[in-house]
Amino acid sequence: MNTRLCAATALLILPAQAALSDAKVDAQAVLDAHRVVPDFAPQGEPFDAQACMADKKVFSIPITMIVPFVVELERAMTRAAEEVGFEYTVWENQGTSDAWIQGVNQAISQGYDLVDVTGGLNPAVLGPQLQEAKAAGMKVTTTHLYDDTQTQEAFVDASAKVPFSTAGEILASWAYLETGGAPNVLIIGSDEVLPTGPFVQSIQDTLAAYCPDCKQTYINVPVTEWATKIQSGVQSALLADPTINYILPIYDSMSQFVVPALRIAGATDLGIASFNGTPFVLDMIREGTVQMNIGESLGWAGYAAIDAQMRLLCGLPVPESLGIPLLIFDADNVETAGVPADFDSGYGDEHLAGFRALWMLEN
Repeated sequence: MNTRLCAATALLILPAQAALSDAKVDAQAVLDAHRVVPDFAPQGEPFDAQACMADKKVFSIPITMIVPFVVELERAMTRAAEEVGFEYTVWENQGTSDAWIQGVNQAISQGYDLVDVTGGLNPAVLGPQLQEAKAAGMKVTTTHLYDDTQTQEAFVDASAKVPFSTAGEILASWAYLETGGAPNVLIIGSDEVLPTGPFVQSIQDTLAAYCPDCKQTYINVPVTEWATKIQSGVQSALLADPTINYILPIYDSMSQFVVPALRIAGATDLGIASFNGTPFVLDMIREGTVQMNIGESLGWAGYAAIDAQMRLLCGLPVPESLGIPLLIFDADNVETAGVPADFDSGYGDEHLAGFRALWMLEN
């Protein structure tokens, strides 16, 4: 071969190799930052929570109490309120708009100080009712709904936001490295879930930054159709593009419908990574059918949400975010989440002492 041509070719290859190496270093740094059990970082100044909340009461309306994730979040919020010693009521419901409306009406009629819509319930669907609650003198908050980048509804006083965008960056970094820097990723989301937009955008933007020429495909499956549409959607995507080499179902309970699709398609070698830290999905990591899950301590999240609500009622600055850390679980550390896994193991318990000190509950 002509030596000048060889030299020119080498000059073209070297920058490409350097860019690939830099991207891998960047992706690894993202993962490394979320592999350690986190330290507690207070999101505000200490305050005397018991004195402030002595005559206050909070009414929580979860999106539904038939989803284990929401149940566990509410349990944590209830425990936190009990530690401080104020009245905290959970409106038990099965996810119907009539039940949510009844809950707001109940909170108004019984003179609560704050109504919180919890676990993904979009306050926009209760706009008239929640504005009536505000007119009656109540504060309105949300818990675990908005991404850190999203703007809350105008009638919402404060929101305990979640770093969905950061989870997207982690998922993209994982898929990039697991595919040797050549991802062809299938992303599965649910567009009607409010944080899905910034969550998916973060995955797409991060992958594009690492690898502008690499492929990604997105399919939308509404939550009510997960059980009937995810499996067929994954099979169709793999049939249309057999070179897909990683699956990112952004909400981890989707994984239970992805795995059968991979078996039927004969693609069980494809990796799966997701977000939420749901116990049965963590168990799937231990069994080898899912490779990675980004977990969040719901115990920590519950205490952080109560902290935000109390600060609002006490006239203190309210943190923009829940401030809860995200922790990667994979084959190397998944057993720290329990065998079988649970919602709160693996994250340590430093946050408990941290919040007690923050609320001046400890001598």
